Amino acid sequence: MPANSSAPPAKAKKKGRRLRALVVVVVVALVAGIGFGSYWSVSTVRASFPQTTGSLQLSGLSGPVQVLRDKQGVPQIYADTPQDLFRAQGYVQAQDRFYEMDVRRHYTSGTLSEMFGSSQVGNDAFLRTLGWDQVAQQEWDHELSATTRSYLTAYSAGVNAYLADHHGAALSVEYAVLGLKNSYTPAKWTPVDSIAWLKAMAWDLRDNMQDEIDRALMTSTLTTQQIAQLYPAYPYSRNQPIVPAGTVSGAGTPQATYTPGSGTGSQPAGASSATTAFNNVSDQLSSLANEVGSMPSMLGQASNGIGSNSWVVAGKYTTTGKPLLANDPHLEPAMPSLWYQMGLHCRTVSAACPYDVAGFTFSGMPGVVIGHNQSVAWGLTNMGADVTDLYLEKVTATAYLRDGKWVPFTTRKETIKVAGGASRVITVRSTNNGPIVSDRDTQLADVGKTAPVGNAAPDRSTGYAVALRWTALNPSKSMQAVFELDKAQDFTQFRAAARDFAVPSQNLIYADTKGNIGYQAPGQIPVRAKGDDGTYPAPGWDSSYDWKGYVPQSAMPWEENPSRGYIVTANQAVTGPDYPYLLTQDWDYGTRSQRINDLIASKIKGGGKISMDDMQSMQLDDNSEIAALLVPYLLKINVPDAYVRQAQQLLEGWDFGQDSDSAAAAYFNAVWRNVLKLAFGNKMPKELRPQGQCLRVPAVGSGPVDNLDGKERLVTECGTADADVAQPDGGDRWFEVVRDLLPNATSPWWNVSTTSTAKPTDRDALLLQAMTDARYELTSKLGKDTSTWSWGRLHTMELRNQTLGTSGPAVVKWLLNRGPWQLSGGEGAVDATGWNAQEGYGVTWVPSMRMVVNLGDLDASVWINLTGASGHAYDAHYSDQTKLWAEGRTLPWYFSAQQVDKSTQDKLTLTP
Repeated sequence: MPANSSAPPAKAKKKGRRLRALVVVVVVALVAGIGFGSYWSVSTVRASFPQTTGSLQLSGLSGPVQVLRDKQGVPQIYADTPQDLFRAQGYVQAQDRFYEMDVRRHYTSGTLSEMFGSSQVGNDAFLRTLGWDQVAQQEWDHELSATTRSYLTAYSAGVNAYLADHHGAALSVEYAVLGLKNSYTPAKWTPVDSIAWLKAMAWDLRDNMQDEIDRALMTSTLTTQQIAQLYPAYPYSRNQPIVPAGTVSGAGTPQATYTPGSGTGSQPAGASSATTAFNNVSDQLSSLANEVGSMPSMLGQASNGIGSNSWVVAGKYTTTGKPLLANDPHLEPAMPSLWYQMGLHCRTVSAACPYDVAGFTFSGMPGVVIGHNQSVAWGLTNMGADVTDLYLEKVTATAYLRDGKWVPFTTRKETIKVAGGASRVITVRSTNNGPIVSDRDTQLADVGKTAPVGNAAPDRSTGYAVALRWTALNPSKSMQAVFELDKAQDFTQFRAAARDFAVPSQNLIYADTKGNIGYQAPGQIPVRAKGDDGTYPAPGWDSSYDWKGYVPQSAMPWEENPSRGYIVTANQAVTGPDYPYLLTQDWDYGTRSQRINDLIASKIKGGGKISMDDMQSMQLDDNSEIAALLVPYLLKINVPDAYVRQAQQLLEGWDFGQDSDSAAAAYFNAVWRNVLKLAFGNKMPKELRPQGQCLRVPAVGSGPVDNLDGKERLVTECGTADADVAQPDGGDRWFEVVRDLLPNATSPWWNVSTTSTAKPTDRDALLLQAMTDARYELTSKLGKDTSTWSWGRLHTMELRNQTLGTSGPAVVKWLLNRGPWQLSGGEGAVDATGWNAQEGYGVTWVPSMRMVVNLGDLDASVWINLTGASGHAYDAHYSDQTKLWAEGRTLPWYFSAQQVDKSTQDKLTLTP
């Protein structure tokens, strides 16, 4: 696989520019003719393109700053002070991505309605209830050092300097569209806007909350034994954890103990006092699930199998003699990509100006999140720690029960401003366990009136409220940790920085130019009461179920230079079952991580060495583990229908690779989807049916929705796919479920009969039905001739602008969105182009970037982004990396001043 992209000839470049100009003219003409009420010219589309050459004045600088951009428009910033560096970073990111930044801060602050009107009131109400911006303000006021505050202040000043000179379409073409609907004007950027983004990250990367809701809902139709079958224990004997021995340094005595695996499938916590209550809150939890599912996502909706890959190989096993480190976070495909590539360089690195770092960061946040500096490199994957708990609460309108006493809610009023409409007012109620999230949902506005609780709580015949306890609602120093990671020079400094990275909990891998490799698990992880493993909601009225503290940072798992010579993190279990603290019961099941471990072990067996090309090839591995497990069973099925048998023959000799051209991959994945539907769909409670895209609208006959205190209500209208079936999403948890069931040909799960009089079907009958259904499904989608089938025709990626690209007029979607691309890879593969079996085969998450760092020669490192540096439609760098990314190619990632200068195409000088 080529490491670098080849540059197009000059004639092709000119032709490409003419084509873009022509497309812009056509788009503008269409927009002007579809009734927006004003004529858009080419200048409207181009008005926001950034100035990247010459010089600009940026007030507040202490000296000149250079911004060097390569042919992909990726900026490398050079300054003499860190404040100048971050001020310039704010200005440059605003040049390229301000609309994205603006939407993001409205998301985190619960003010989307100010931009997009009444359709977002429900989302804003839920976000205000969580109170991310309030926690971020507390961090700014009390947690961060004076130095960190000065960096954030400088960054905000840079953004605001750009806003001072750019308005409307000059900021981004999206503002021209919004300007036709309302008079929205962006407010100044603040440090709190940057800090709050980490809360949004933590929300999208929380892992256990949906599983907790789903398990609770399943109790309405399934036994605890059946639920346990759908949540198998982690397969430690087959898929090794990150730290295989489960050792930690300084673990000390645990604050609470538990038996690993004891909670999954058991009764909920507090069974003696809350079982009946728990069994009668399905309405509340179903409604909460819908609310959570309809929340806009900045990173991508959590799902079994979604995660990230990272690994590091020590120099003794590499062709360079120094470590190689790879990372590819898996996130929802979006336009523009969530990631922003850049370098931040002090011209003279010293204690006064310690930064010389490059990598991937988020627009709207200073510093670099993933990458390397002159000495160390690091990558991130989601740890999946259980940092959220749902608590059932006995409440009145003004109080909640706590150890036999009624305690007044902590309340606050929130006013939601609505573009083009009247403001709405909500009241947020909070308990010691957190905000009452059930207040923010239609069915829960009156706190579960239809959920009698019987003998468990005779005083609460009207049911329960649901509160959310979540570590991200605790003020922390996570923003400060980013700056500390960026300047760490060895593993000791790296670990010290990681201690402050409270949320979101991430796996941090490490390598340095001296040859060391390492791993650190940071994060604020709750210690629960004895016997409570967080798998079900707990009784909030009993303080014995409160969190008992947090896992000490000294006890968090880590290792340095393991004898095996490599470390793999891909969302699998962090430690073995003997680790003395509960991190979660809901790990990813290790499909991707074990594949990476096996690929590395195979490569180094017998003295082999791993090269940069090998690292990149592993990132593109598209092997399907569930296919390797299931195909032998499918090939043994006697298929009497020749038409179906023709499709079955595609699986003969298949190597289980999921290349976009593969007909076998297309057929197998269709079979897999139908297996899930037949075996599990009709057995799940209706509340787990897929909800698709949801839109909150006023309830018929409810009158104007002027407040959301429960006096008036919103209803949710959701489009559904296969609405009659609660189909599993198909993630690698379902690989384990089916693996356990396959040896038992007569398990009740294989029965597709829906009446008691029908003869139960067995495994082979269900598999035959799945193969038959898949054959006819793909015939309708891809045609009768199986030789023309391909996985890529089903498995396509669309890049959509996350606001107007999903809900704007058709011509605006055409202007802002890109695609489709036919992709290789799949669910549970290392090349994790995931898809959700509830919805179809379209790509729902992707390796959002790829990087491989060469610690022997940093200039020989490679990287690629999903889209491009720019957030401006039809800018040359809007999607210029996507084709390379889809082909599995990468770009050179130059770091030294000499190589950066040689690769520079545009130079901009920012002067005081």
